[in-house]
Amino acid sequence: MNKRKIISVLGKIISTEVLLMIPALLVSLIYQDGDAGAFLITILLAGVLGLICCFVKQSDQRMSSRDGYFIVATAWIVISLIGAVPLYLGGGFESYFSALFEIVSGFTTTGASVLSKPENLGHGVLFWRSFTHWIGGMGVLVFVLMVMPMENDNSMHLVRAEVPGPTAGKLVPRMRTTSMILYGIYAIMTLVLIVILKVLGMNLFDSLCIAFGTAGTGGFAVSSAGIAAYNSLAIEVILGIFMLLFGVNFSVYHLLLLKKIKDVFDMEEVKVYFGVVAAATLSIAINVIKMAGGFGNALRQSFFQVSSIITTTGFSTVDYDLWPEFSKHVLVLLMIIGACAGSTGGGLKISRVIILVKSFILEIRQIINPREIVTVRLNGKPVDKKTLSSTRIYAAAYLILICVFTLIISLDGFDLTTNLTAVLSCFNNIGPGLNMVGPMQNFGIYSDWAQVVLSIIMLTGRLEIFPMFLLFARSAHDK
Repeated sequence: MNKRKIISVLGKIISTEVLLMIPALLVSLIYQDGDAGAFLITILLAGVLGLICCFVKQSDQRMSSRDGYFIVATAWIVISLIGAVPLYLGGGFESYFSALFEIVSGFTTTGASVLSKPENLGHGVLFWRSFTHWIGGMGVLVFVLMVMPMENDNSMHLVRAEVPGPTAGKLVPRMRTTSMILYGIYAIMTLVLIVILKVLGMNLFDSLCIAFGTAGTGGFAVSSAGIAAYNSLAIEVILGIFMLLFGVNFSVYHLLLLKKIKDVFDMEEVKVYFGVVAAATLSIAINVIKMAGGFGNALRQSFFQVSSIITTTGFSTVDYDLWPEFSKHVLVLLMIIGACAGSTGGGLKISRVIILVKSFILEIRQIINPREIVTVRLNGKPVDKKTLSSTRIYAAAYLILICVFTLIISLDGFDLTTNLTAVLSCFNNIGPGLNMVGPMQNFGIYSDWAQVVLSIIMLTGRLEIFPMFLLFARSAHDK
């Protein structure tokens, strides 16, 4: 392991986080809520730490795949530990661990909160927690690669370890250019949403925060009433549409820019994604007609919640914990399925679900006819054995970890539905669960140690398991 190289890269990441805190500091100074000092202290201390790490001498510039995974896992932990400091110093949190849970929820785009009244926080802190959604949505390391040059082989190791989904490829030969293309598309879509929300009557501060949460599929709101506070059909529809758009694989938008329309329509993952959304929206709408007071309202509520849950954003306009059991079960399934690979959404990912379902069907065919040669195909192309194997291993690890984490969290004494959906929502980076962590509740019910465990769960889910576990592998630390 190239320890000096790892420290140097972590220095760049810390320095980047310091720069990203400056907008929150400016917001604090504008609104003068008293939280500017918290950002100043954090920026100064973290800035010094980042510079020290950046100037570590390196005799070897090479970075292995193992180093890349180690850097990604360590980086997400470090930026969370630093990012929680202004939240804690700014007040509003009972302990540093609660602030850490909140900021991990921000960076991982989970949107789960320990706060019952976020509106009591200063504007700078509110801005920072929402801005972390936007930073974490596309990936912290992807952003660093865009602003700080790095050897292309090294950068690819980092992106493979951070970008969600079964595969992480390059849109263009140079990884830095790929990062710039991704963030360019991401920024333009976010800017368009901010403008639309402002036109629809939302104030500028709220427009920024809600757009950051939508783009990163995060879910932090600026008030306890959430999106329902705006009481606007237009805002709900626009947010529902944009949540779905940010849940699409970003390579789709790159293909559209290149006018490769046929390639977009050939993407099986996208077709299944929108098919699942349509089926879930219609089935829930029919199921909640009586509660919603008509099919129109039922469709409106269903569309927004389905868009929010499948993209793992976590915004809510109604208390879906009061919906019939069928609708709640559909939402839990959507929590597990998640959005497309290569999007800002979480969950298993649509492409993995497709591969797993096809693998199951082909296994049945193989049993019936052992001599038949069967191949799993995605987008009309055979899926290689490595991808098949990693998908199956990930699914198995996913199920095992959900069970283990739920068992650990149960020590806090809450009911099974609360604990299971809390773990599912954190692992899949969704936000709200059911019962005591439902859309109108919060995660403040859990003790400090449980919040730390849930923070680890969020990081494990966002980095898709393996980078986090690599930190504890003895062989990963060998020379």
